[in-house]
Amino acid sequence: MSPSVFLPLLRELSGTYQAFEIYSSAHIRSLGLTPSQFDIVATLGNTPGMSTKELGEKTLITKGTLTGVVDRLADKRLVRRIASPSDGRSQIVKLTPKGEKLFARIFPAHLAHMEHAFAQLSPQVLTGMTESLRRLRLAFTAAYSRHK
Repeated sequence: MSPSVFLPLLRELSGTYQAFEIYSSAHIRSLGLTPSQFDIVATLGNTPGMSTKELGEKTLITKGTLTGVVDRLADKRLVRRIASPSDGRSQIVKLTPKGEKLFARIFPAHLAHMEHAFAQLSPQVLTGMTESLRRLRLAFTAAYSRHK
């Protein structure tokens, strides 16, 4: 396949991600968090907590950055670390009551903010985009598995 076939998609995908980040991050910063801090609070919300390994897998945060972000959230008393009951070498990160209150306030607010952008598109268009992006993700996953 010629790059001319998929290069426009790569450009659009990159531009879309950048536009999403700008729109989303501006709102997150207005809530007093960094995007990485929001990612952790949102991921931990409505859970009993998770290991740092699991948290790293469920967020877009690299392992090296994750420790510092969790440290800053712990300094703000939004999360706490507890020893894992099943693995003495790992820790569970969970929201504190203050973190749970923050999650309950900011997560719905951010969803409402995001809805303003998505509301410009019909449910049918959104469903079609979701399916297209799922197929693209699966193609990348399969290609990665073949080339490991």
